Amino acid sequence: MDMLLNAMLKPPKLKNIKKAICVQPHPDDNEVGMGGIIAKLAKEGCQIHYITVTDGSLGLLDASLTHDELAIKRKEEIEASGKLLGVNHFHYLNHKDGTLKDIHEIAGQIGEIIRTIKPEFIFCPDPWLNYEAHQDHIITGKAVAQSFISTWLHEYPLGTKTKPHKVKGIGFYFTSRPNTIIDITDTFDLKMKAIGKHKSQFDKKTLMMFSIYFKDKAKKAAINEKYKLGAQLKILGQNHLHCFVDAENV
Repeated sequence: MDMLLNAMLKPPKLKNIKKAICVQPHPDDNEVGMGGIIAKLAKEGCQIHYITVTDGSLGLLDASLTHDELAIKRKEEIEASGKLLGVNHFHYLNHKDGTLKDIHEIAGQIGEIIRTIKPEFIFCPDPWLNYEAHQDHIITGKAVAQSFISTWLHEYPLGTKTKPHKVKGIGFYFTSRPNTIIDITDTFDLKMKAIGKHKSQFDKKTLMMFSIYFKDKAKKAAINEKYKLGAQLKILGQNHLHCFVDAENV
């Protein structure tokens, strides 16, 4: 009995996976949130797909560009940064930046991709992060979580012709309640180079600040480990995301 209870309170292990989907609200979130992990998974032979929910067109820092021109530029930056980490599959939902409000619509769109790609793991921002004010992050995270617990159903989204697929685990980045630490000692620098590909968003001063901050976070994450730099995720399984009051403690 105790073994069964303990098993319920353990997250799925992120080990030896062959296919994963990383969902980002905006074109730079995957690199900023888990770039080191993505690079590590790719080096280990995992096929990684990006889903970008919005076009990122609100992040207009250059007054010489229009919002539509920025959206094109940011898509180029997505693929340049993703490919640097080892990603070669890109999917775009093309919602307008800053407009997300329909969890069910986005969950259905993501669900179709999950059932087509059939990943073992899916990743996204933690929508339950304390003080997260950006609705695009909250809506995206909740939509991914909804898809995660639903794509094994016979017909989800309603009317789909794709076959059911049960994803093993979901990993939340940008989380304040991590339960898993991944060794990114060998991929931290690659993460920073990938973030630097988003030239429309980050100047040299910002990148330097990021490097200092993320290096400090990575050192602290690995303080009790045998490696130097770590990245944190909150990983949960199918049973943890519905009517499970102990999910915070997993």
